[in-house]
Amino acid sequence: MSAEEITTTEKTAIGIAHSKLILIGEHAVVHGQPAIAIPFPLIGVETVIEQVPGVVRFDSSFYHGPIELAPESLQGITRCVKGTLEYLELPERDLLIRISSSIPPGKGLGSSASVAISIIRSLFAYANRTYTDQELLNLANIAETYAHGQPSGIDTLTITSDLPVWYEKDHPIKYINLNEDFHFIVADSGRVGDTRSSVESVARLLKSAPKRIQRKLNHIGDLTHQAKHALENAGRYILGQLLDEAQKELEALGVSDAGLNRLINFARQEGALGAKLTGGGNGGCIIALAQNEIHSRQLAEKLRKYGAHAVWPFVLKAKYTEQRR
Repeated sequence: MSAEEITTTEKTAIGIAHSKLILIGEHAVVHGQPAIAIPFPLIGVETVIEQVPGVVRFDSSFYHGPIELAPESLQGITRCVKGTLEYLELPERDLLIRISSSIPPGKGLGSSASVAISIIRSLFAYANRTYTDQELLNLANIAETYAHGQPSGIDTLTITSDLPVWYEKDHPIKYINLNEDFHFIVADSGRVGDTRSSVESVARLLKSAPKRIQRKLNHIGDLTHQAKHALENAGRYILGQLLDEAQKELEALGVSDAGLNRLINFARQEGALGAKLTGGGNGGCIIALAQNEIHSRQLAEKLRKYGAHAVWPFVLKAKYTEQRR
């Protein structure tokens, strides 16, 4: 745990968490295939815990009031707070939880997991306790299970990491070393997606047509293996093709939609090496691979003018030379 993650005073404690992107493998990862996720530090969450007499209260842009009266959309976070307080043997009173987030919710960027992790870090700091990665993941999973039903776990792992994550359910976590910078653009469709509904719809498809849908999930897994090789060997043109192929399968699974497809097709027309949805789909964001830094800036501006709700160009830098310890 670093000084950037947590600071404390006698009466307050602060915890922060960055966002995340899934590069490739979403939906298939829930069914045992690998996925690659990227820490996304451009947006994040800060939680400040203050000692204030009375019931536990939230103060945020999406709700202000007692935890017991929090809306349905915050029930996962509410359960996470209660579970963490119980774990830390702290009384459920005399706390004001101020949450400040720059992550748009429902866009596949790990908003719920980032809020949960930020809160958990702040509560551990308030209790003057250190935490292990496993404790953090276990407690954050309370919120993720409520939000997503059957979460893969990739959101919390990536948000607690500074490195790109290779995730495969029931396998050891690995981190990916890059040999060159990769320039990406994330564009927000402006519409909220529902990850839980999308995950459930794919599960229903798999049940109704197991052989056909399993082939598609397996193909996404194969593409993810190839994408790892492309990242490690500076194969940005190959990576772009793989992103396009993954998008075809996601469309076939019914988790893309006209709004996402419109942004994806525009990005490709404007020279993106590849583009696809990122996250749950049916709303949310796309990710596009640019040719270089100049093209990244140009494509980001064109996507803004084309109507993307928000656009974030960012660089995945070739600076990860060893696994996170």
